[in-house]
Amino acid sequence: MSDVGLTHIALPVTQIDTSIAFYAKYAHMQVVHRRTDAQTGAEVVWLSDRTRPFVLVLIEVPQVAHPLLPSAHLGVGCATRAEVDHLCEEARREGRLRYGPLDSGYPVGYWALIADPDGHTLELSFGQEVALTVARSS
Repeated sequence: MSDVGLTHIALPVTQIDTSIAFYAKYAHMQVVHRRTDAQTGAEVVWLSDRTRPFVLVLIEVPQVAHPLLPSAHLGVGCATRAEVDHLCEEARREGRLRYGPLDSGYPVGYWALIADPDGHTLELSFGQEVALTVARSS
């Protein structure tokens, strides 16, 4: 079976194992593929939360020149508002919390922005209802 539609987003990272640990903790993702690129020698990892056929590709580089900043970000839905609060507390302790949490009402929900180890922005949210919004537009 061939993949169709959006399958992945690739991000450059400087310390792949540190980034794997970050996305495991904050996005419940795990390694589903790992290799060293034969042409570049770069370590490449695919991470998935196993909820859909989509992966976050991490590519190890010496320096990240243009991280995803707040308006450009990855979004992760959390199971509860309390989970958002808990992860924000963790992020605050680690110096990663950029903004929030904030309740913006329907359809945006309760959300916050945190920084990954290379400065890419991850949004944590509860109540965005992306699936329902997409289903209603069909």
